[in-house]
Amino acid sequence: MVTAHTSLEGDAIGAEVAFFMLLKYLGKNAILMNSDRVPASYRFLPLLENIKRFHKGRFVPFDCLVLLDCSDLGRAGQIAELNLEGKTVLNIDHHISNQYFGDVNWVLPHLSSTSEMVYLLYKSLKVPFNKDIATLLYVGILSDTGSFRYSNTTASTHKAAAEMVAYGLDIVDIYRRVYEDITFRDMKLLSRIVSSMKRDSSGKIVWCEIPRQLVKRNASLDINEQVLSFARIVKGIEVALLFKENLGTRNEVRVNFRSQGNVDVNKIAAFFGGGGHKTASGCTLKGSIAGVRKKVLAKVRQSLAK
Repeated sequence: MVTAHTSLEGDAIGAEVAFFMLLKYLGKNAILMNSDRVPASYRFLPLLENIKRFHKGRFVPFDCLVLLDCSDLGRAGQIAELNLEGKTVLNIDHHISNQYFGDVNWVLPHLSSTSEMVYLLYKSLKVPFNKDIATLLYVGILSDTGSFRYSNTTASTHKAAAEMVAYGLDIVDIYRRVYEDITFRDMKLLSRIVSSMKRDSSGKIVWCEIPRQLVKRNASLDINEQVLSFARIVKGIEVALLFKENLGTRNEVRVNFRSQGNVDVNKIAAFFGGGGHKTASGCTLKGSIAGVRKKVLAKVRQSLAK
């Protein structure tokens, strides 16, 4: 049983589908299943027909549960609940906050993405790439490095991406589909969220909020990264935050952190039960959006004061 975290993004999708296809090439009997749907911006990717959606009460027997890009078991959502018989868990991840929850843990925090790890697996096992696999892994690397501009981008990252591009990828079209394929309606929503951006008195923290009313009207829309991209380029800021009320659970708020590098937002997210990377992390808190904002801002200000 292969899965990735809830709130799917490019690295999770690219890594899990490429890993699933690796298993199939090796003759393994595998199933790929997620708790959440693939966001619209990634539905152009190949081989997505292999992903099954979780349905409550559905029994799927397996001998090994493989979680990709999950820092803890809970990040797999409802899929983790299928392992009631305590079958072997394989944990493949690159987050510094990984809790080493598996029976086998392959965790490489120095790598850019879980997709780069799967790329190394293909190389090590001498399994051939093709254009579809190259597209999946390239998009995974592209998304988790912020288009190769984050500090997790290394020479080995560029080498892996270069090998994938050599399979004839249209990198201009891929970039457009991931980052620039926004409908006019969604752009109006994005402008509404960004225009409500707030900044604290120090000028070092900015944040945006997405209340449930907006989520309900745009349930299939995932514009977190676009909002955070605008927030993090504000001159003089150290930390950008996004507070988004969860649609599925009342009084629950997802918080995304982005840092310019001086503040370790992984530690802040970990304080609230989340995690991720030093410059990009997240957590989920119970409470109203106002109450969660008050707690999180207090912790961020405390970190800035050190």
